[in-house]
Order: sequence, then structure tokens, then C-alpha cells
Amino acid sequence: MSLVLPLLKAKIDDGEKMPREDDDSELALLRIQLEACLARNVSLEKENQELRHEAARLKSQISSLKAHDNERKSLLWKKIQNSLESENASVQKPTAKIAEHNLPAENLSPRMAFAAKKEREERIPVPPPKPNANLASFKDENGKKLPSAPAPPPPPPPSRSLSGIRAVRRVPELVELYRALTRKDARMENKSNPTGVPTVTFTKNMIGEIENRSSYLSAIKSDVERQGQFINFLIKEVESAAFKDMTDVEAFVKWLDEELSSLVDERAVLKHFPHWPERKADTMREAAFSYRDLRNLESEVSSFQDNPKEPLVPALRRMQALQDRLEQSINNMERMRESTSKKYRDLQIPWQWMLDTGLIGQMKLSSLRLAKEYMKRIAREMRSSECSQEDNLMLQGVRFAFRVHQFAGGFDDETIGAFELLKKVGLGYQKQQNMATDL
Repeated sequence: MSLVLPLLKAKIDDGEKMPREDDDSELALLRIQLEACLARNVSLEKENQELRHEAARLKSQISSLKAHDNERKSLLWKKIQNSLESENASVQKPTAKIAEHNLPAENLSPRMAFAAKKEREERIPVPPPKPNANLASFKDENGKKLPSAPAPPPPPPPSRSLSGIRAVRRVPELVELYRALTRKDARMENKSNPTGVPTVTFTKNMIGEIENRSSYLSAIKSDVERQGQFINFLIKEVESAAFKDMTDVEAFVKWLDEELSSLVDERAVLKHFPHWPERKADTMREAAFSYRDLRNLESEVSSFQDNPKEPLVPALRRMQALQDRLEQSINNMERMRESTSKKYRDLQIPWQWMLDTGLIGQMKLSSLRLAKEYMKRIAREMRSSECSQEDNLMLQGVRFAFRVHQFAGGFDDETIGAFELLKKVGLGYQKQQNMATDL
């Protein structure tokens, strides 16, 4: 009996050690798996962020291409209407050719009508508009070639400060007031960017398209055969185009689209010309429309005027929406600036407007207009007797001012004056509230 007990104790001890060792090994294995999952999660989050940036870039590019497509359609419609009007005035029976093919005129789409009715005569090219700053060498009255102007100095590197464009400076009082108010109220501003899904509508008459396919293809073939000299002229103009100012690029793109609108189908015809500089033409269009959209937005923001008769909430939302559009447009441009500016330089397209010393810097400074109007509106509301939410309004005004302050790199004198007014009104309200509590 004395020998059996020690043996049982030894077996029990061994049995207790085995589960502990197994638990330790399982914990170590779980720890390794957890670390691997965390590392994988970090990599997936990084990849998700990159995909979001790429999606935003593609959305902005799609919007520019849509605007360009709409302009091309309007130009094509004008050409079709002018062609039909001139033909109706000169020919007594304009539908004779269509009757020969047994095709009713009402079944023809605009493009087919344009291809079937218009004689595909060779187009006489119109020279492009002359740029303001011509890069070509000039000639004197005797025909002698004058030396070209020396190359301009390289532009300054992009600067995070906009003090060179307009006098702005940091306002530490705003930062301190913003931090003091946000400590009291930890609620963050939620941004809602509803994205509507565009509905796709199909308005083509499939039967009519099939019936008119032969006339459409014959019109394309006619353009390829007859418009060769005209297209070769456009190829030379696009390849030799070089600009210093974006307004010249806009004028050239407008001229190019008007010339190409004479073709029955630009893409279908130009694909038969392998030397067509498609990359440069598309890049010039992209630059022209991006510059135009940003310039229009900058003009809208810098000329903004608050309407005192408009209710407070819609007025503030309207200013916040403008600031959202401004920040989103500039963030998209800054994200693509390095690659896009290199492409523009290679194709001799102006790119300096993308720097903080160009249009981008002007857009950042235009946001000071929104901050000034926003703070003045809140100060006016806080002074009125009808306002009952002074604490929330004060925080809302300081938060928006701080947002613009960080975005633009500082305030100018007028915006600082609006901030001082808001601060004075807010401190006066706090004194009244403290006196009321003491009584």
C-alpha cells in the first residue's frame, strides 16, 4: 500500500503538467495567429485607403470627360441643324436620297440623318487661334529670323505658405479658442456626402440603328477617304502645339473640337489614322476642363455674398457645402499633382497653375471669404434677441473658422476682424450668463 500511493501521486502530477504545457503551446499559437491577423488587417486598411483615393481621382476624371462629351454633342447638334437648314433652302426635295434606299426620314437618328443627307466634301481647315505668348521664333519686316526669347526662369518650388500671394498670417488666438471650446464639447462635425447613382437610360431605337448601319459606315468610310488632308493638318497642329498660358489651351481645345465636329464620328474616323496624337489631344482636353472647373469654383467662392434674409441653418449649410467642394477639389488635384504635372511638362502644357503659387493658392485664399461671411452671420445671430443657442453657435463658428484657418494657412486682416467680432460677441454673452447665475 505504501508503494501504490507514491505511484499514484506521480501519475497525478504528470497529468497536471501535460495540460499546462498544452495550454501554453495553444496560447503561443493563438498569439502568433492574432499577430498575423493584425498585420493583415493593417495592410488591408492601407490598401482600402489607396483604393478610395483612386476612386476619387477616377470620379473627378469622369466628371471632366462628361462635361467635354456634352460640349461635343452640342457642337455636333449645331452642325447638323446648320447643315439641314442650308440643304432645305437649296434643295426642293431633301429626302430624295433617303427614298432611294427605302428608308423613311422619321426613322433616322440625328447622326444617321447627318451622314445620309450631308455631302461628305473635303473640309477646308481653319487655322488654330494664335496664343498670347507665342513660343515660335518671330520674323522682322525683312523676313529675317529673330532670335527666340530666352527661356523663363524655373518657377519657385511649391510652398505651404501663401504669404507671397496675399498677406495672411497665423492667428494663435483662434487655435486656443477652438481647443478650449472643443474640450467642453467633444462632439465632432459629421460630414454627409450623399452620392447619387446616375440612372442609365437607353434611348436608341435599335431597329432604326440596324437599318441605318450601312449609311453610317459608308459616311465613316467617306470621311476617311476624303478628309485625309484635313486630318493630317490637325495632326501637325496638335503635335506642334506648345503653350505658356492655360487660356491659350482652352482656346485651342475649343477650336479643335469645332473642327473635329465636322466628322460624322470622331473616334471611328480617327482610329484609321495611326499617327493621330490621341494622348496629347485627350490630355489637353483634360487640362482645359479641369482648369475651367477649378477657376469657376474659385470665382463662385470669392464672389460669395451672404443673404441676411435667408434663414440661418440653410445659409450656414450653403457655406459649408462650398467649403466642402473647395477642399475636395484641391485635395484631388494635390493628390494627382506630381504625376499630372510631369505629363503636362512632357506634352508642353502649362502646369504651374497646379502649384500653391498659382490657381490652387488663389482657391485656398478664396475660402477666407467664406470664413468671414460665416463668422459675421453667427455674430449677427448671437446679437439678436431671437437667438437661443449661443453656446452651440459660438462653437460652430469657431470650428468653421479654425477649419478655414488651417486650410488657407492663416487669415488676412478682414478675416481677423470678423474673428475678433465673433470673439467679442461670445465673451459678452458669457459675461451675461455668469452674472445671471450669480444672481
